[in-house]
Amino acid sequence: MTSTDASTASDLRLAAQECSDRGLVSASNWAAELLLGIPASKRKALANKSTDDSTFSTSTPAKKRSPPIMSFGGDTIDSSQFIGHATPQLDRHLQPLVCIDPEEQDVLAMARACFEAKEFLRIKSVLSSYSSPKARFLSLYSQFLALDPTTNLDWHTFNFSAKPHSDSEKAVIQELLSLVTNDDEPFLLYLKAVLLAQLLRREECIEACILSIASFPWNWATWELLASCVGDSEELSALSSLLPLHQDHPLVLMFQAKRGNDFNNPTEHEVGLCDRLLSPNCFPGSLWIMDLRACTLWNNRDYEQAGTQFKKLLRLDPHKIDNVDVYANVLFLTEQRTKLTRLGLDLLALEKDRPEVCYLIGNHYASKADHTSAIKFFKRTTQLDPTHIQAWTLLGHEYVETKNSHAAIEAYRRAVDINRKDYRAWYGLGQAYELLNMHQYALHYYHYCTALRPYDVRLWQALGMCYEEMRYLREAIECFKRALIPAGPNEIILNQALARIYRNLGEHSEAVGYHRRIVEVCQTDARHISDYAKSTLEVAEYELNSNGNLKLARELLQRVAESNVEEVIRAAEMLKLVNQAIRTQQQAQAQAQAVNDSQQTLQDETKS
Repeated sequence: MTSTDASTASDLRLAAQECSDRGLVSASNWAAELLLGIPASKRKALANKSTDDSTFSTSTPAKKRSPPIMSFGGDTIDSSQFIGHATPQLDRHLQPLVCIDPEEQDVLAMARACFEAKEFLRIKSVLSSYSSPKARFLSLYSQFLALDPTTNLDWHTFNFSAKPHSDSEKAVIQELLSLVTNDDEPFLLYLKAVLLAQLLRREECIEACILSIASFPWNWATWELLASCVGDSEELSALSSLLPLHQDHPLVLMFQAKRGNDFNNPTEHEVGLCDRLLSPNCFPGSLWIMDLRACTLWNNRDYEQAGTQFKKLLRLDPHKIDNVDVYANVLFLTEQRTKLTRLGLDLLALEKDRPEVCYLIGNHYASKADHTSAIKFFKRTTQLDPTHIQAWTLLGHEYVETKNSHAAIEAYRRAVDINRKDYRAWYGLGQAYELLNMHQYALHYYHYCTALRPYDVRLWQALGMCYEEMRYLREAIECFKRALIPAGPNEIILNQALARIYRNLGEHSEAVGYHRRIVEVCQTDARHISDYAKSTLEVAEYELNSNGNLKLARELLQRVAESNVEEVIRAAEMLKLVNQAIRTQQQAQAQAQAVNDSQQTLQDETKS
């Protein structure tokens, strides 16, 4: 059962402090915010219980005992020390408080001040005389951050995707890695994993992350790094069995929900995980989990529920700007322009230089079709946060709207470089190349999209239209049929496309079959006759030419002829032909009946 136990509150307090001391800003904020997600009364009770049960005070995490040897993706994975064990408690992995030299405390404070001022290169000399794990981490981590002078205070905001590491940068990373290769202190293991990730040594990075989590589970930066190593849902499932925590542990559920959301293809399962985490026994007041739930609903295309969740978040904390850009997408797609404008104006007065706010303003101008202003604010967003995938993607969309295909392709490629699992950027590339009439390239990108989101109707529809444009009609038919599986509201459009292609192939019976389906769906949904008048005429014409069900043809044509749609004249002309055919058919039937009657009379007379 997912719940917070007696040590959870103290664990999160410790994690917030330890991550803050080492400059892991996002991880510290995450732990502090998650701590407040536990009800105040329960936090106090859990803290008291944890204090009563504790026999010693704690400071920094202890070194991991006998770390296992394992390799992810290799032939053998030795995870016996982790799998099936109970959830590790932090106090079992911490060492008693060691008296720290007051001088070192002062030096560490100075190093933290330099860190916050982004004077990364000074920290090495400030801490040169100290070798404690915390001092070593700050020194080495700062040297790593110094590789990119424009970086924020967390490695995951790096824009290394824009360019590969130079030889000199690789040499620095290799040197830093050599200094932590044999360390088993959890934060130094995390730093080792970061360096391995930069060198594209994925399996070793995963191993270091798992060892770090085993010693200090509540460092969310380690979980984020581990998530970045997972390529798809199958790898996520395989990796879950290696985690050194019980599968119902809140951290495991958060990891699965977050990574499933990062794939941009979440399901009701991820929403259910968020609901479990927000249960009264877990973190019912966590804004971070509420935010994650809202983003999951957005990626699951449940815009109404996502909007409701974001509204609740803003009521609880009107100044919480994280992921407000996703809320902007929800408002844009649900055509709530007034709310989008109001939200943009309110937040612009608070934080005009936050990338999320600039993105929101860009969405506001995009909703008004002011493409020039939208491009301006989306560009500003990418300047403030070069890793903002959605800003690059929507910048590409705006360039497409202004027919600037080459600039659009460049923007989409920047998004793809940041996250190759984001289907929206791949879809944008396909659209841009279609605009340039380079359909072969468009096909490649659309195929990539369908691999990422195999049940997205829009992607199969775009692929089918591209095949149709290239006159690969059989392939187009397969794509449109594939899109029909979860079609829903798009069923009419897809049936129209299939009927059109079969008609072009001269397979009229197949085409009429899809027109019949259109008529059935529209009549069931009580749609206006204008939505299916053309399909009605196609069915009626087929029945007339094949001398089929003429009564059905007459019934369908009468509906069109009695309306005010543009097909009314043709329907009236066809109705005359159908009535004439019916009369001819009735006359023929009457003659045949008369012949049968005379033959029967003759037979009866002969017998008598």
